Amino acid sequence: MTEQITSLIRLRMSAHDAHYAGNLVDGSRMLGLFGDVATELLIRCDGDEGLFVAYDKVEFLAPVFAGDFIEAVGHIVSMGKSSRKMVFEARKVISAAQVAGQVSAADVLAQPIVVCRASGTCVVPVGFQRK
Repeated sequence: MTEQITSLIRLRMSAHDAHYAGNLVDGSRMLGLFGDVATELLIRCDGDEGLFVAYDKVEFLAPVFAGDFIEAVGHIVSMGKSSRKMVFEARKVISAAQVAGQVSAADVLAQPIVVCRASGTCVVPVGFQRK
């Protein structure tokens, strides 16, 4: 593979994403973002959405709360005939400020906080590869 294909998405975690006390977002939400990143990577690489087969490593490193902005990024690190090995990272780039009486306060973080890392494998059947 001569060029590295990368995908990046950024979105705000909403009150709907909060699953636990204190507006804590379920870690599985990061895996959902990684699935979206993987889909874009496969479309860019093969012209098909493919299928996510398995995660081989997932690390939850910091909490995510409603109001946080999360940036999820991934890239393909190796390719087989139909398999694509990928790595992912989710970073908090804006944090809900938790200011009493000001529920809409937020802070842009000077340095992103890595909240989750993962690696996994996706497959695009040979007959579905268009590139």
